[in-house]
Amino acid sequence: MSDLLTRDFFDRPTHVVAPDLLGRIVQFGPVGVRLTEVEAYGLPGQDPASHTYRGRTPRNAVMFGPPGFLYVYFTYGMHFCANIVCLPEGLGSAVLLRAGEVVAGLDVARERRTGVKDRDLARGPARLAMTLAFGRAQNGLDCFGGGPLRVLAGSPGGKIMSGPRTGVSTGADTPWRFWIDGDPTVSPYRAHVPRRNDRVLRKAVRSAENTDL
Repeated sequence: MSDLLTRDFFDRPTHVVAPDLLGRIVQFGPVGVRLTEVEAYGLPGQDPASHTYRGRTPRNAVMFGPPGFLYVYFTYGMHFCANIVCLPEGLGSAVLLRAGEVVAGLDVARERRTGVKDRDLARGPARLAMTLAFGRAQNGLDCFGGGPLRVLAGSPGGKIMSGPRTGVSTGADTPWRFWIDGDPTVSPYRAHVPRRNDRVLRKAVRSAENTDL
């Protein structure tokens, strides 16, 4: 389908890697998704929206590993989301895979998400993870380990846009969400909406950060 990227590609700051990932293909087994939307998350103590902001925990440990590894987390008690780690080991940053177009294994993807339009198969981070069959078992997989997970050069192209990240309550103005302009698989932008139960949610998140994924 396309040439493999190298680990060095991810050995750069996330806000540099993220726009360069657009048009690249993440393939796991038979299904490949061409990325059309991603978000960058930065270093501990610097990016309040990042899972590593308060330091290393059992949950986010993969983010502190070498570049090119998959970090999968469970969110809101319902969904998995997937990221690829950037920068050298010990720094703690990653790019969230937000949306894409299925370009390989379409029949398999349709079976995994029955009744969903092709446009929507990977239109959003939880949908993307479901379409690629990413779950707890895939947390920590090496994109360059010679296994079923690969990142291919793909076909970068189209006008790249940037803006605030979706749904984050802190660091919301940081323009580290990147997408291909006009692509129908890009997910709708949603700003964070404070809710009365946010205090309970934040407490649950802090508790989860101190337990294994």
